[in-house]
Amino acid sequence: MIDCQPVLDFLGCETPDSWLDIALQNIPTLLINHCYLEQCAARNALTMINRYPEKTDLLIKMSKLAREELIHFERVLKVLKNRGIEYKAHKPSRYAGILQADMRKNEPDKFVDAMIVGAFIEARSCERFYRLAPKLASELLDEALAKFYTSLLQSEARHFEDYLNLAQTYAKTDISDRVEHFRQIEKDAILSPDPLFRFHSGIPEASLIPSETAA
Repeated sequence: MIDCQPVLDFLGCETPDSWLDIALQNIPTLLINHCYLEQCAARNALTMINRYPEKTDLLIKMSKLAREELIHFERVLKVLKNRGIEYKAHKPSRYAGILQADMRKNEPDKFVDAMIVGAFIEARSCERFYRLAPKLASELLDEALAKFYTSLLQSEARHFEDYLNLAQTYAKTDISDRVEHFRQIEKDAILSPDPLFRFHSGIPEASLIPSETAA
């Protein structure tokens, strides 16, 4: 397993054990939402390309990222098919919306915030793969899924760094304060009660039962 310490250092908290417990009991929902998020990540990268055509460094990074995310999307679809799980639309989590709601509206600040938010989303994905893989192997004896999630760690870690580097490259000032601002927002989203189980959801509420489906 790759060194995930830079990702863990970047995030404000680790995934709570209560989320992991629910995740292990809701693998179909976890996989369906993961598949959806890979699609969203590719779409976001293409949106950045269309929105900022003058930023050559961005175009190169986002083009590569979009291709990788679509490959991941296809790989998760294959996992779903092999397990007899139907991929279908379901209600997304609140996570991305919470982060995006605090983005500034005017350029270049809007771009910088979008890159920082992207970095946190990718870092959290990496951290959750990192936490899930050993649990899947030891508690569910699901070596195949554990190996699959482990295989995604390197690219997710790189994506987080790509977003963060782009934010600093195009910012007019140091971004440390802004990163810390979003770190606290992201931490609150992960550690606060959440009525919906998803890949990026917060602490499951007591009413969330193991048989929760991807409605």
